[in-house]
Amino acid sequence: MKTIKLLTLLTIFIGFSSCSNDDDDDPVILRVESESVSNLYAPQEGGFDQMGNPLPITGEFTKFDFSSGTTTTSTTDWDIAFRGTNIIINGGTSFGATDEPERTGNAAAYMENSTMANVLEVDVQLLQQDSATGYVLSNWYDYNPVNHIITPTAGKILVIRTRDGKYAKVEILSYYKDNPAEITTEIATNDARYYTFNYVNQPNEGVTTFE
Repeated sequence: MKTIKLLTLLTIFIGFSSCSNDDDDDPVILRVESESVSNLYAPQEGGFDQMGNPLPITGEFTKFDFSSGTTTTSTTDWDIAFRGTNIIINGGTSFGATDEPERTGNAAAYMENSTMANVLEVDVQLLQQDSATGYVLSNWYDYNPVNHIITPTAGKILVIRTRDGKYAKVEILSYYKDNPAEITTEIATNDARYYTFNYVNQPNEGVTTFE
């Protein structure tokens, strides 16, 4: 009788252990991350002189990594980068501008006319990479030639495949320091090139939804 009970207990233990090992082999699903970034500074040199004549644009791009949620100086671990009004991605080839970082990843992007809440899935067929003909994310803003104010185009969401095959969506809220409610000529002159944006990061590789 004791032998039968012992065998029964061993069978139950082995079955439980097997189930536990199966659970351990299941992939870990990470939560989708919703974050905000304020005053990401993207300076540049050149542009125009005091007479309005064009000058060569130079200076390092400010690189951002969605996986860490921070700016970075890494030459490889970045997804998007900013300099003035230019936004580039870590994928494709250089447009030929001075001081562009080398593209070492496989990032791609497109812009969708929608809202953050309504962009629920990536349309992978729309993804493009930077190239010699231009930046994929070049038309994210409106420019007023009278007062020289830069305004993010309403209802334009940046959808991005990161350098390592994950996805993010971005809504740019402001190009000026501290995201002012009203942009004056003084602010446009002195407090430009400070990005404020919301983003949602899908940290699971290959998952194209944001839910």
